[in-house]
Amino acid sequence: MSSAVSRPGSVFHWLAVLLLVLTCAFSTSLAHAQPADEAPSVDLDAARQQIDKVQNALDKDELPDDATLLSLREQALKIQSGAQATAESLGPQLASVAARLDELGAAPEGKEAPDVAAQRAQLEKNHSTLDGQVKLARLLAVESGQTAERISTLRRSQFQASLGERRPSILGGRFWDEFADGWPRDHERLTAFGAELWEGARAVPLAVVAGLLAIAAVLVGARLRFGSLLFQLTASRVPPGRLRRSFAALAQVLQSVLMPALLTWLALIALSWSGDLSGETEQLLARIVAMAAFGGFVSGLAYALLSPYKTSWRLLPLPDDVAMGLRRYPPMLGAAVVLVWLVEQVAARVNVTLSATIAANAVAVLVLAGTMGWALHRAERLRRAIPPPEGDGGPPLRPLWLVTIVNLCWIALATGVISIAVGYVAFGGFVVKQLTWALVVLCTAYLLAVLVEDAFTTLLASPPAEAGGEGKSDADAPRGRDQLAVLLSGVCRVTIVMFALVLLLAPFGEGPLELAHRMGSLPQGITIGEIQLRPGAVLQGVMVLVIALVSVRLVKHWLEDRYLPTTALDPGMRISASTLFGYAGVVVAVALGMSALGVGLERVAWVASALSVGIGFGLQAVVQNFVSGLILLAERPVKVGDWVALGGVEGDIQRINVRATEIRMADRSTLIVPNSEFITKTVRNVTHSNPQGVVSIKLPVPLPVDAEQVRSLMLAALQANESVAQSPAPSVSLEGVDSAGNLLFSGTCYVNSPRLSYATRSAILFDVLKRMDEAGISLAKSSTTTLVMGGQNGADDAGDGGAPLPPLPRG
Repeated sequence: MSSAVSRPGSVFHWLAVLLLVLTCAFSTSLAHAQPADEAPSVDLDAARQQIDKVQNALDKDELPDDATLLSLREQALKIQSGAQATAESLGPQLASVAARLDELGAAPEGKEAPDVAAQRAQLEKNHSTLDGQVKLARLLAVESGQTAERISTLRRSQFQASLGERRPSILGGRFWDEFADGWPRDHERLTAFGAELWEGARAVPLAVVAGLLAIAAVLVGARLRFGSLLFQLTASRVPPGRLRRSFAALAQVLQSVLMPALLTWLALIALSWSGDLSGETEQLLARIVAMAAFGGFVSGLAYALLSPYKTSWRLLPLPDDVAMGLRRYPPMLGAAVVLVWLVEQVAARVNVTLSATIAANAVAVLVLAGTMGWALHRAERLRRAIPPPEGDGGPPLRPLWLVTIVNLCWIALATGVISIAVGYVAFGGFVVKQLTWALVVLCTAYLLAVLVEDAFTTLLASPPAEAGGEGKSDADAPRGRDQLAVLLSGVCRVTIVMFALVLLLAPFGEGPLELAHRMGSLPQGITIGEIQLRPGAVLQGVMVLVIALVSVRLVKHWLEDRYLPTTALDPGMRISASTLFGYAGVVVAVALGMSALGVGLERVAWVASALSVGIGFGLQAVVQNFVSGLILLAERPVKVGDWVALGGVEGDIQRINVRATEIRMADRSTLIVPNSEFITKTVRNVTHSNPQGVVSIKLPVPLPVDAEQVRSLMLAALQANESVAQSPAPSVSLEGVDSAGNLLFSGTCYVNSPRLSYATRSAILFDVLKRMDEAGISLAKSSTTTLVMGGQNGADDAGDGGAPLPPLPRG
């Protein structure tokens, strides 16, 4: 049963991962194709004339209005994009001609072959023509860009000047007198506009109207059905966890955008069916479709964050009573936003008087401000009505950030309403609309940030360990997938915050078109010296680097687990070989990534120069240890598994890293030794040339004893021990007579590893003492028992004081 339940989630997991990969690949190809697709080449002469007309329009004493300035700026940006595309398209042709001229070389002093001379002349002519066109296109691109920036500056200046302009207050009689004087003209124009729409509606056949109404009814029914179906699919198909609620919120926003946009689009089809509408009216209706989608987005975003009917799926930490009490607020806010924009566009289309425009804008902005103020007031009243918890006599406390945002909203709303009342209608409307825009941007950024975090942590996180299974401690440790999920989530969230700041901190008067142009220029990249970095190239370089590093890691694991164990190399040499391969693979991966980025290896000489300066000042030790580590891996004076003695310490080499080597001491602690210590100092490698260890036992025996009997007893004890090697064979010798008149016997044997010497020596001593006691042989009072351990070529006598404690055996 559990497998059946988990199957949809796993399918969704792999589909989502595949979607991420395809998105990255598509974005890469799109980044490369966008400049050529969106910016076609232009006629340079015609573009020159057009940009001159734009500049002449700006040089007049009376500046054009904002709509005309916006149209001129669009023309300048189009010329800039086309000129840049022309320069880029001619660049390869110019490089090809220059390469062919280089192949011909310089013209000889004497007479040249006619065909070669003709070819040279044609190539020089083509080179001159192409070079002139490229320079002209680049100059035109720079000039049109400067013109666009000039227009943006003029628009911002006009906008800021309009904010400080004061008109008669809408509460005074003077304003309404001016409104009444211009009302007959305004009424006439509004009536003509309404008649144009009515005639367009009347010209639609009844069959078309019935068909459009049927489609609208189907869309409304599908919207209601799709809502419940989407919730069921989210609960059953999306992997369990926080991703379900953020995915459901995003789906709520998307369906709220589609429905009003589709219904408004059907209305646009009906009104423009006859084709009798003017071009300006059709443009207005098309913009209304887009604005209806934006209003649906605002409404859906607010409803998704409130989630009044699904408490456990709510993203914001709101009490249930507050969320339920504000459930009617999202559609009201969306309608108010559409109303503000619609009033501005209709007033501009009909060209009503200034008084009528001010009155309409003031009413629309006051409706928007009233909607937001009503929501804030109702939310506070509902919060205070919540029963306090036991032992607390007040309403639940709000976080400091929420209190700050609410107070700032009240201040902005009060400023806007007061400014409209005293006559600063433009400034008051700007404050209220900017407040609405800021809230929409912040809420959108919050939803996207939560969605990104939930998606990466759910789809890429390591699976939880099974209860009671082996390796539970390993599952609790951070894994590569968890680190990748956190890293990608952090990068995406930082990107979302940056875009939100750009939208919030954009200069006053800079609208969506300016921001869209800035975003459209991103595929062209930035130039640093002779290196041009494009987003597509950067993404391609990162993907190549990641794929190369993963490939190196897979091949390294294959070498360690499959190939190297089949060779005659010892374990230490295998680790050294795989480590060297890993270092070389990382270098090759970085080189491939830089090549994919468009940065040739010959262009990184300045990086090497900077590194050489850093090495000269403070990186000598790092480089010395790095080179020493390579020498250790190549020459192998010591290797993993060796027992070494360095600077008074002994232990087993566990790992040879890039900078340092890890040595395991007898007390199970790890000593980190820089690699240069093994190259510049004397190192005693016990297991370098011979892995055998030697055990030497010296026993003093009184002179009257039978020497042959003592020799036999000691030799039998040495041969009876299982750890003693048979080749070389154990031996017992009489070294002589000491000053006290005692015989000094020495027993020597070999073991397979120096790490066995300590335990073997102890066992042999117990056995020898037992055998001598049974034979009635006692030791002399002056004991000189000594154990010497080491490699066969490195054994020595430690004296009467005994030998140092050897490292504990591994495993």
